[in-house]
Amino acid sequence: MSAITGIVNFNQDEVGIQQGSELMRSLQKYPSDYVHTWNKGKVFLGCHGQWITPESIEERLPFYDSERKLAITADAIIDNRQQLFDSLQVDYALRKKMFDSELILQAYRKWGVESPKYLVGDFAFMIWDENKQLLFGARDFSGTRTLYFHRSAQQFAFCTVIHPLFTLPQIEKKWNEQWLAEFLAIPLTVDAMDCNATVYENIEQIPPAHSISVVDGKVSFSQYCTIKAGEKLKLKSNEEYEEAFRDVFQTAVTARIRTHHQVGAHLSGGLDSGSVVSFAAKALSEEKKRLHTYSYVPVADFADNWTPKSRYSDERPYIESTVEHVGNINDNYLDFPDISPLSEVDDWLDTMEMPYKFFENSYWLKGIYEKAHQQGIGVLLNGQRGNWTVSWGPAIDYQVLLMRKLKWIRLHHELSQFCSKMGVNKSRVLSVVGKKAFPFVGRMLSPKQQIEQFPMLINSQFAHRTNIQDKLREHGFDNTDYTYQSSYDIKKKHFAQPFSWNLNGTIGTKLSLRYSLWERDPTNDLNVVRFCLSVPEDQYVQNGVDRALIRRATANYLPDNIRLNQKTRGVQGADGVHRMVPSWPAFINEIQMLIKDPVVAPYLNMVEIKSALSKIQAAPKPQYVYEFGFRILMRSLIFYRFLKRTA
Repeated sequence: MSAITGIVNFNQDEVGIQQGSELMRSLQKYPSDYVHTWNKGKVFLGCHGQWITPESIEERLPFYDSERKLAITADAIIDNRQQLFDSLQVDYALRKKMFDSELILQAYRKWGVESPKYLVGDFAFMIWDENKQLLFGARDFSGTRTLYFHRSAQQFAFCTVIHPLFTLPQIEKKWNEQWLAEFLAIPLTVDAMDCNATVYENIEQIPPAHSISVVDGKVSFSQYCTIKAGEKLKLKSNEEYEEAFRDVFQTAVTARIRTHHQVGAHLSGGLDSGSVVSFAAKALSEEKKRLHTYSYVPVADFADNWTPKSRYSDERPYIESTVEHVGNINDNYLDFPDISPLSEVDDWLDTMEMPYKFFENSYWLKGIYEKAHQQGIGVLLNGQRGNWTVSWGPAIDYQVLLMRKLKWIRLHHELSQFCSKMGVNKSRVLSVVGKKAFPFVGRMLSPKQQIEQFPMLINSQFAHRTNIQDKLREHGFDNTDYTYQSSYDIKKKHFAQPFSWNLNGTIGTKLSLRYSLWERDPTNDLNVVRFCLSVPEDQYVQNGVDRALIRRATANYLPDNIRLNQKTRGVQGADGVHRMVPSWPAFINEIQMLIKDPVVAPYLNMVEIKSALSKIQAAPKPQYVYEFGFRILMRSLIFYRFLKRTA
């Protein structure tokens, strides 16, 4: 794992020592196992390296192959090493200790600019091909690692993070107003729809699943990977699907515990993280290593008397059940009593280098990284992509699918089984299914139904000037009413639109550099994703059971109260406002200052902000944490602080 950087001059001038040194000096804020550079004429490459995998120990990047005149700097962990060894016919004696960067370079030697499509793992790399005078690089399919760049008529410069690029004299720190408009207008936690853009006008990024080629000052991109459902997998029985799932998932998990440090994992009370933990603990036991789990729990004085019965804010009893059942786990329960969503804003702005929206979980996410770093963790597992891959299976929308296909016998069976297991009224569920299956009928039957819409945070004049509404409609963000939307349509868009993947990579890369550990998600493994997309839908919902495949496949891996729990789910960050009680007057005061500040006035919808403030300023009620008004105020405050810091 590394922070990488580099410069290529187009005018044949040598890269000045000062420019390269300034780039590298800016990376000193991150811990490192080594710092190394390579410079030849008009090209400079650098690496601020951290050793994570056993093979990476003693690795020195950039690496220059003088025989083939190829230089590489890389931020990468490659997971399909064995497959690549075989395809590249690597000598068996060399395989065990071969660096992942060397494997990437060998792939480039064989497949050239097509090489990224053969790589499975988390990566961002740049290769200087001296013979072709080509700078070539790529970012993995889901953008797990970031790679930013600046281009001008004279120079191309790149870096894993943004701030070092501003040490170059020609780069002006100017806001990208189109990015700001997208950030403010999108109601979800997605930061922007344009994956090439950043918050700064003169800084771009390589989009997920894309490669980049720079020749004679010309920059071009190529999307080397698209994720879509292909031919459906046809097996003979449930047991064969379960075995196939366990095989591909265990392979993905085992590949991601490859480290000479300790292995950790996020653990909640649900299926996704529980499944990752159960497969990882099993694999680690064979290495005689224990898995360290990290779980957020609410502060001791938080009383949850407002969340729905289907939700629980304290997941500790469920987590303990998983830990006891799985075994080989050192569990950590962390409540972080001295921090809140507000207390961590400045630190997160430093880390992210841009405004962010995920304040509800920000404090405990950062806290887990800190604790894992203190305990010598090198890899921190999670299951963030699980809802769309391994634990897919929406029961209601599957019934909608059956109704649309007029499969009445199957629909009757699934509906009856679902209602029996959930203890709900059959006619009520059938009404919901019918309205979703035929939304035009649903709207006719319930024309007065009012769905609360997320308030528009962007200033209307700014929105008009940037034409943001058309772009929102183009990408389906103009409507936050999910009443009649199908989960299948949402899932299809999720995999088709790279911006859906971008944020997790930004968070993971920047936290990993800061805390010298690598967050890895087996539910986001390329082979796991492709496998899950190939599985027939009747494996995911079966006999009224949602998320059916993972529930069946984890028999003996997870306790039944986790594996078979359809009725309740954990809700994280429920004590966020409760934590802010001591700082509530300061929070309200800062919002009032924001309303009066001319710096932010052209960007924010002050009418909505004033309205939200009037409703909550009197007293901090814990239930505000998931209400739109509080979210609007926190997002505004974060945006405001970013502008003030960078103005």
